[in-house]
Amino acid sequence: MKVKKGDKVLIIHGKNRGKTGKVISTLPRRSRVVVEGVNMQKKHVRPRRQGEQGEIVELPGPIDISNVKVVCPRCGKAARMGHKKEGEAKVRLCKKCGKSIK
Repeated sequence: MKVKKGDKVLIIHGKNRGKTGKVISTLPRRSRVVVEGVNMQKKHVRPRRQGEQGEIVELPGPIDISNVKVVCPRCGKAARMGHKKEGEAKVRLCKKCGKSIK
């Protein structure tokens, strides 16, 4: 996957188009990512202890990897990612500015 946990991404398709957020987790086998503040879903939570009340909490749901673009920390633009070998390490590249990311 070209998107990693902690990356800032821009949503390019769907009901949350135009929003940006940080990737909370990745689901590589399903080709999905979870982005904070995007695709919020309501979940009913049972009370755990006696006297405690149940509640409805909003949690971010997964969205398809094809609907996000990584925002380059160097140039600040949403761009595609590439890979390049620098010595023994494999680094990610921004396709717009050509600089390496992390």
